[in-house]
Amino acid sequence: MADERKFVDHNIDVRDTNEEIMEERINNGDYLEEASAEVAAPFAAPRRDEKEREINRNEETGGRGIGYFGIALSILALFVLPVLFGAAGIVLGFIARRRGAEGIGATAIGIGAAAIIISLFLAPFF
Repeated sequence: MADERKFVDHNIDVRDTNEEIMEERINNGDYLEEASAEVAAPFAAPRRDEKEREINRNEETGGRGIGYFGIALSILALFVLPVLFGAAGIVLGFIARRRGAEGIGATAIGIGAAAIIISLFLAPFF
């Protein structure tokens, strides 16, 4: 039964498998075309949220290194050249905060500011 059904669009018998008949139909313009939908799910690009998280992770990683360097300069400012190293620690703290490492940047800013303020109060005694 299934072998006797005919295609509606091209009126082609399913039992016709002879190559000569097929070539003749192709030459006459009676093309055998097939259209189908893909079975696999289409490739889904990463969502915007995932891209933003990845960018934030990369920025935070860069901000952390700058933040730790700012903290090191701020701590050094407590002992040597407080205005110079404290100011550098504050600037690096702001850069770290802008790049996503807010806690580390705020710490660098706080220690740098404290070093400058302490040096202002202790400078008259030395």
